[in-house]
Amino acid sequence: MSLFDSPHRRFNPLTREWVLVSPQRTQRPWLGQVEHRPPEERPAYDPHCYLCPGNERAGGVRNPQYTTTFVFPNDYPALLPDTPPAGIDEGGLLWAASERGISRVVIFSPRHDLTLARMDLPAIRRVVDVWAQQTSELGALDFISYVQVFENKGEIMGASNPHPHGQIWASEHVPADPAKELRYMGDYHREHHSCMLCDYLTLELAKGERIVFENEHWVVLVPFWAVWPFEVMMLSKRHVGTIPALTDAERNGLADAIKRLTVRYDHVFAVSFPYSMGFHQSPTTGLDEHTMHLHAHYYPPLLRSATVRKFMVGYELLANPQRDITPETAAERLRQMPETFD
Repeated sequence: MSLFDSPHRRFNPLTREWVLVSPQRTQRPWLGQVEHRPPEERPAYDPHCYLCPGNERAGGVRNPQYTTTFVFPNDYPALLPDTPPAGIDEGGLLWAASERGISRVVIFSPRHDLTLARMDLPAIRRVVDVWAQQTSELGALDFISYVQVFENKGEIMGASNPHPHGQIWASEHVPADPAKELRYMGDYHREHHSCMLCDYLTLELAKGERIVFENEHWVVLVPFWAVWPFEVMMLSKRHVGTIPALTDAERNGLADAIKRLTVRYDHVFAVSFPYSMGFHQSPTTGLDEHTMHLHAHYYPPLLRSATVRKFMVGYELLANPQRDITPETAAERLRQMPETFD
């Protein structure tokens, strides 16, 4: 029996955390939560959707009759630009500080019934350009240090509305996860005099077993240390730190990678595949601009079918992340999926 056929741990150099992999558990019977809802069919326009063109949002704000991507301030923002400075520190045990920021919503399409998987490449490219424009605009503000671009797709991932949209949160400080990656990528660069993700990408391309697909500018792979069942990382082939720094060709390549991945996701269990996705990019302060290698994380919860999910519970909440399906198996499953809809 090889190492990867039996219980083993894998190390994530980006976070310096371990994940327990238990491939023998894929044979266990399932008596947990199962959903029986039929697939949802949505109209191109929903008069009751607060994100559709011309409809009213919270507080009486009405959307314009937009025909392409549309950005607006989040009506229920997690961050506020005028939060007054305040803080407490009682011996490092009770420690809190105020946080300023800006929260915005990015609507991908005026069509209520679309997802990124169902949008054409020019429309996805417009979304990429909006991400770049918003990153530059928000990053230019003197109190913003980091711009987080992300999408929650699907009700089970916390999306409050099925209309195709994502969010951008710009914060005064670098959030915990990208800060952790920056710290350890910096340590790696000082020790090896090279970029961690550049070296990792070279290694994965040589092995090939966890590569889902690649185009001229991007690689989509299941990371060696993946936790979620069909988790993937989308990596720029060129060492670049931010979305605005992408060339025209690289932005087209990113749109292509998003399309091809999300279509494959939808084919895995024949559903509109839910996930949380986000880009990790350089801080807007100019610090660490050469350390970060632009990449996106996709975290989908579906485990074995459209009705069986993976939750972080028990051992994973209290001890260590754990997965049953190996990254190699997940990558092979994704490679087999079509890249188009019939």
